[in-house]
Amino acid sequence: MQKLFPHPYLSATLLLTWVLLMNSIGPGAVLMGGFLGVVIPLLTAPYWPEHAAMKHPLRLVAYIGLVLGDVVVSSIQVAAIILFKPVDQIQSAWICVPIDLPSPEAQALLAGTITMTPGTLTADFAADGKSLLIHSLHAPDPDAVCAEIKSRYEARLKRIFT
Repeated sequence: MQKLFPHPYLSATLLLTWVLLMNSIGPGAVLMGGFLGVVIPLLTAPYWPEHAAMKHPLRLVAYIGLVLGDVVVSSIQVAAIILFKPVDQIQSAWICVPIDLPSPEAQALLAGTITMTPGTLTADFAADGKSLLIHSLHAPDPDAVCAEIKSRYEARLKRIFT
């Protein structure tokens, strides 16, 4: 089974993504999604030196729910900043966030989460993987933004991957 599905989470994600893109649960969409879910991980398996050490995959579902909720809230906050705050009162900031995540997959997930949340953007990884450079649209207190990222996202990712 491991030879057919070297990365089962990737296979499931590809199948689900294809079905959602096709907006159909018909046999053709499921068959093609299943085909992609088998072939793409098989073709890319040699380039993955080791598997992601996701110890608690069900916690990932809760994390995704948290991030989706944060995207909605942040969208409203960004819209309010753009529409109602005078330009000279917007306090953009570059913030260096030190991270202590166990794997490159967890680090990439944190960077993607930050980028996906409106108002923030991950601009760079440190070469040693110990910090992220983040741009925030409005950060009157950059230390508070850093603390929120560490407590809200990084702490949860640590629990998922360790």
